[in-house]
Amino acid sequence: MKFRGLIFANLFRKKLRLTLTIGSFAVALFLFAVLAVVRGAFNRGVDIAGADRLVVINRVSIMNPLPIAFQEKIQRIPGVAAVTHINWFGGNYQDEKNFFPQFVIDPENQRRVMPELVVPDDQWQTFIRDRQGTIVGAKTAERFGWKVGDRIPLKNVAYGTGENWEFNLDGIYHSDRAGGNERQFWLHWEYFQERVPQSFKGGVGWYVAKLDSPDKSGSVAQAIDDSFANSANETKTETESAFATGWVKQLGNIQVLIITIGSVVFFTLLLVTGNTMAISVRERTAELAVLKAIGFSDLSVLFFVLSESLMIAVIGGFLGLALAYVAVQPLGAALNGLVPDLILSPGILSVGIATAVLVGIVSGLLPGIGAMRLGVFNAFRRI
Repeated sequence: MKFRGLIFANLFRKKLRLTLTIGSFAVALFLFAVLAVVRGAFNRGVDIAGADRLVVINRVSIMNPLPIAFQEKIQRIPGVAAVTHINWFGGNYQDEKNFFPQFVIDPENQRRVMPELVVPDDQWQTFIRDRQGTIVGAKTAERFGWKVGDRIPLKNVAYGTGENWEFNLDGIYHSDRAGGNERQFWLHWEYFQERVPQSFKGGVGWYVAKLDSPDKSGSVAQAIDDSFANSANETKTETESAFATGWVKQLGNIQVLIITIGSVVFFTLLLVTGNTMAISVRERTAELAVLKAIGFSDLSVLFFVLSESLMIAVIGGFLGLALAYVAVQPLGAALNGLVPDLILSPGILSVGIATAVLVGIVSGLLPGIGAMRLGVFNAFRRI
């Protein structure tokens, strides 16, 4: 008689109970994997932020603009290699659901400050000459089927115009960093200044300063803020990674959320699987006694119970992770660029499988030890 036959016979004894237990595993691992993917997306944005870049915003709020005249003053501070300014645009393409980040940039300094966002030289020169030109990230271009030479209309409502702005797609950029942001839409500062209402002219959303050495980030940030202290527009300067971390924190502590849900998932699965195995062992008291009577060792009985528990856990875990793998891409598309690219990494898959195996072992251990210690004489008396 083969152990495999016994294990499978006992595993499929109660098909409905088996299906519900595996389903619980699958749903729990699916939720865990999706949340881990979202957390990884936010953390990836922080990880790839430039260590040699500072972000300068208005101390009151990023919604309060800074004067364009600040650029020259920041550039003169020792340690600053280049500085560029950026504004949020906030247009809609065809439908409000078609969200993607749009920025008004300073073409003269953009590539000096953010060299990892690569645009072919010929496309960049075309953009420089074309006031109505735009450069678009490869992911956004792929999403809408855009190609160089297309005419792209955006309806702007953020600056009170409610008008359509027409742009010529002059180039497509790629990031040379793994997981880099390829969803942005860049337009000219001068074209923006021509069309916005007078009250918005000359105002900069934020500055990004590239340093000649990342070791100077603390001193240069302090020097920038000191330069505008006690002015009508005091500044708050921090590293790009700290700025990105701040945005993530506005959405809540993702790390705590993942740990909390992961803990709940782990203990819930322990209870569900442990209860299933305990019931299964009680139902098979006579059979286990017979196995022992005909010569099966205590360790063999423990092996049977642990094998069943592990198979339930591993099958459910694989199903949940497979479902998460299939769902990640449509989920990312449904979020319309609200978060960075969602990637179900090998690390997340490994943690998911390890969790399933651990739950399978722990939940089957107590019922298995009980079955192992079962006395043949007492077991027959209880039948």
